[in-house]
Amino acid sequence: MSHSIGQQLDEKPMVSFQWGVVALCFLINMLDGFDVLVMAFTAASISADWSLSGIHLGYLLSAGLVGMAIGSLFIAPWADRFGRRPLILLSVGIAGLGMLASSRATSPEILGVLRLITGLGIGGILASSYVVAGEYANKKWRGLAISLQSTAYALGATIGGIIAAQIIPSMGWRSVFFYGGVTTLLILPLLALWLPESLAFLLSRQPRNALKRINNLLQRVAIAAVDQMPEARQDARKPLKATFAELFSPTLLRSTLLIWIAFFLVMFGFYFVMSWTPRLLVSAGLSNQQGITGGVLLNVGGILGTSLIGLLASRFRLSRVLMLYLLVNAVLLAAFVQFTILPSLAFALVLLIGIFVNGCVAGLYALTPTIYNATQRVTGLGWGIGIGRAGAILSPLVAGRLIDAHWQPADLYLLFALSFVFAALVIWLLKPQRQLPLSTISNV
Repeated sequence: MSHSIGQQLDEKPMVSFQWGVVALCFLINMLDGFDVLVMAFTAASISADWSLSGIHLGYLLSAGLVGMAIGSLFIAPWADRFGRRPLILLSVGIAGLGMLASSRATSPEILGVLRLITGLGIGGILASSYVVAGEYANKKWRGLAISLQSTAYALGATIGGIIAAQIIPSMGWRSVFFYGGVTTLLILPLLALWLPESLAFLLSRQPRNALKRINNLLQRVAIAAVDQMPEARQDARKPLKATFAELFSPTLLRSTLLIWIAFFLVMFGFYFVMSWTPRLLVSAGLSNQQGITGGVLLNVGGILGTSLIGLLASRFRLSRVLMLYLLVNAVLLAAFVQFTILPSLAFALVLLIGIFVNGCVAGLYALTPTIYNATQRVTGLGWGIGIGRAGAILSPLVAGRLIDAHWQPADLYLLFALSFVFAALVIWLLKPQRQLPLSTISNV
């Protein structure tokens, strides 16, 4: 974004239009939270319906994550070329249709393919929605605006869990996918009407009618109109291959690799906790309803934890807050299974784990865009998310294989707790790196 406009956005108070953009992104991520974790809430019913083993259920849980990885790696980066808005609209449509079709799956194999297609859409959505929220926020509230998207993810999953617990006994697991798909598709007209293009994208790429579109948006964010377009960077229209190559430039290589490692480790642990906790609570002696309740509490905790890390980021260095979250979460995971014989205490610990495990993801999403400029941002975050999905894909498969090998839940949670310890070390190594305000674009 041009220095003057970017500086004004950073320093001026937020107006209702800016909060409205953050709210639309919030709504998108609520749907994503429901769509992604619907498998966790329906896993027990699907497994019983089709008599699936642990490893086969692990493949189903991973199918959507494979799609999300592909979407993050190869669909999301096109937002840096063609715009955040069209990419979000296309991806929401793909996710909704995938969810709707999943309700009609006639075998585990078909459901796996449909979950992969749904994941393609979700992977395309995530990076763009986080970046748009951050680009429309001022400097003071940017951390909160981005972390609220993870809050939305947790809220959507919470609502999904509550709905699943109510309708599965009477309507079956297919109904959860059906209602999720219909709701996702119904949101498309709202986004088409009200979701704006990113100012940073318009200023850096300067597409057709960019000046008119920019001045319209400047009026809505209470900034004076400009008479002419600022001079664009010479590489502003570079192809996607060049944008990707920039992530490995001498100034970004170390940060890019560390962010990728952090995403892999955090997602490896996060998706074990979110995907397997309801099932493992049932294995520990609780009822299926109590297992779903545990999954809901994880996401209720996520609502609190992701909001809290955003507020803390407005007062303290985000990297330090994130390291604290990672280490506290590791301790909670290591201790959790020892208390499953007392359901009330187990549920309290699940709530705390939800606060910290979701906060870890929110903090990582908020930290990553500060490393890249506007022409690299969705590509950088998209590839970070994509590499993280590799850990997410591996996580249910590793857990399923170890469960079939008769590993106890306590050993599983201890193993996955270590991933958060190593992630904290990676963030510590990343901390000295210089971070850019989201509004910065060099030479513009």
